[in-house]
Amino acid sequence: MPVLVKDYEWEETETNVLIKVALKGIHSSKADVLTSSEYLKVNYRPFLFECFLHEKVDTAASSVQLKNGEVVFLLLKLTPGLWTKLQSDIIEDDMRERIHNIKEHEKQKATEEIEEWKANQKLLAEQEKAKLIKEKKALNKNTKTISKKKLPEKTKTKSDIFSDIPTRESGKIEVNFTPRVFPTPVRESQTPQEEEWLRKQAEATRIKEFMTKDLTEEEKNPLFLRDKGNKFFQDGNYLAAINIYTHAIQLDYKMPALYSNRAACHLKVKNYMKCIEDSSKALDLLLPPVPQNASSRCRAFVRRGTAFCKLELFVEGLQDYEAALKLDPSNEQLIKDAEEIRKVIQS
Repeated sequence: MPVLVKDYEWEETETNVLIKVALKGIHSSKADVLTSSEYLKVNYRPFLFECFLHEKVDTAASSVQLKNGEVVFLLLKLTPGLWTKLQSDIIEDDMRERIHNIKEHEKQKATEEIEEWKANQKLLAEQEKAKLIKEKKALNKNTKTISKKKLPEKTKTKSDIFSDIPTRESGKIEVNFTPRVFPTPVRESQTPQEEEWLRKQAEATRIKEFMTKDLTEEEKNPLFLRDKGNKFFQDGNYLAAINIYTHAIQLDYKMPALYSNRAACHLKVKNYMKCIEDSSKALDLLLPPVPQNASSRCRAFVRRGTAFCKLELFVEGLQDYEAALKLDPSNEQLIKDAEEIRKVIQS
């Protein structure tokens, strides 16, 4: 039976509500936080804080931080005005029913987002496949056209056989190789794909120069921003860390650590779909799989697997945990977590 927390602090203005819940010595990583427009919950065993708000708040514009041994909610009221009390006057049975409805709504919403994401991924894969087939057909057509073009043969006459053959004059032949950005020779190239890649790189460079023209040198350095985001994450300021990582990604969208770290932040603030998307992007950038990036891939699999499990997609979550175990087979915590997921699936 959880111990209900009653000793929290709160204050309000016309537009905002601030709530502080002490973690009572429990590490912030063990705190499970749930927020909605009218319900807050912090579960840090054996303690439980629940609050049905007096009126609804704007969750998109609100924030939650875990720092200095407490959970801090900063909520934006949908309707300005003083509440004078924090909690709603609903009876316990109604409260339980509303909690159930909120959880079911969140679960349904997350499932719909997962299905939409899967459909988009499938569509992108099909489009890429169709594009490659089209380019291959065009390449084969060009090859056939070239092979049909043969030089006309010169018909020899009797006089040609006995004509004097002039002495070949020595000369100098200049060979100008086709200028290329890529290290491979032209005969091995895939010109359409390479031109598209160079175009995208040039466009990305122009965007980057436009975005960074008013920034300091430190603010233009993705590594500096990554470290700054890591510091915010360690302090429990996950929303600030997300903003920092997002800015760094705009400067260098090929750095897998930025996506993986942002996924960890999304996991903390219950943005499970965003966590799945960022973890998947990190795994895409961590190809080809080599020993040097094994630990990074392991973390990305665990974060994505955890997000799947939070959405009650346990089969997908177990697949990611098993992939992580292949990379770190002696990790006792991973073994334990994977076994727990199997039990949930079997039950």
